[in-house]
Amino acid sequence: MFNKGNATLTLGIAAIVGILAIASAVLFYNLPDANAFNDRVERIFVENDNLTSNAEIKLLEILAQSGTAFSDVLASYRFVIFVLLVFSTAILIAALVFLVNIAAMNRRMSEIERAGIQINSLIISRDERVVYLNNMEFTLTEAAFEALAVLAEARMDDEVVSGVELESLITGKDRTECEEAAGATRIKRLRDHLGNQIVSELLIKTISRKGYMLAIDKDVIKMI
Repeated sequence: MFNKGNATLTLGIAAIVGILAIASAVLFYNLPDANAFNDRVERIFVENDNLTSNAEIKLLEILAQSGTAFSDVLASYRFVIFVLLVFSTAILIAALVFLVNIAAMNRRMSEIERAGIQINSLIISRDERVVYLNNMEFTLTEAAFEALAVLAEARMDDEVVSGVELESLITGKDRTECEEAAGATRIKRLRDHLGNQIVSELLIKTISRKGYMLAIDKDVIKMI
């Protein structure tokens, strides 16, 4: 992803610089020469050597001075145009970098959304009957807390807990006296307490025909 983004950025910058370079060359090529006015005045002097009166000579001197002023103004315009082109290049490159970064962030956010929120800490406090999920505190009912505690202990042992087993472990009844539906009801209530759809995807995983387990790394679980 990063190589592809870097390649796109490099090509984009090269395209911007190339387009502006071509535009600059065409613009400067079509600008009149700074000495064009002076050349015309000089031609007037050469072609009209019969202009000898003071007024005529004074007029030619004024024209020559105007040509020099025009040359200076045109040179300053060229410099201003050059600065504006450099500034435009910098702005376009910055905009391109910004857009590439936004695209990369959007792709990253899409990956995070597809992968789900990373659960890196699950602390179950039996004394306080409080659950800390990624440092977010959840106060559960006694039944929901016991269901989560059973799932956590089973996950640390890499075991899957069926609805019958869950009900048996919580109530202390024999498995033959428990029903799968009772355990499924406890799981549903636990999900409701913790956030329903989000947690059902991120925390409590249903394994078809086997039961339930916590879909997190067992190393992040801590019972206190």
